[in-house]
Amino acid sequence: MPHAQFDPTARQALAITAVEAKIRKDLTWQRIADAAGLSVAFTTAAVLGQHALPEPAARAVGELLGLDADTVALLQTIPTRGSIPGGIPTDPTIYRFHEMLQVYGTTLKALVHEQFGDGIISAINFKLDVKKVADPEGGERAVITLDGKYLPTKPF
Repeated sequence: MPHAQFDPTARQALAITAVEAKIRKDLTWQRIADAAGLSVAFTTAAVLGQHALPEPAARAVGELLGLDADTVALLQTIPTRGSIPGGIPTDPTIYRFHEMLQVYGTTLKALVHEQFGDGIISAINFKLDVKKVADPEGGERAVITLDGKYLPTKPF
């Protein structure tokens, strides 16, 4: 039976424990995702407290990270989502995403509504991918794909 977790601090503490185990065991997020049998983006988000893992995935992640049974059970609870507390983020990487939305948020909204109509892009029926590619001008570029189902507004 699915259970909801209403105390975000419980999942935050779990994330700290899991990341410490990841570091101690010198694991990558991809290795953890491979154990879970899920995508690296979903698995990472789940371990960091933003998704519930299905029972087999939670057991596999727990075994790999050396987590106890209570922690494995907590990995399966539906979290209170949202990993950025109020205000402008201070972490430079997260801040840049905030900045991207500050600059391009209204553009994205205008283009989505022009192409799809009134509605939203789901963050639940959603896929995320991050790739590193060579920059033809030198260095590297980050290609981030946000792939969400469009949900139209339905008048009632």
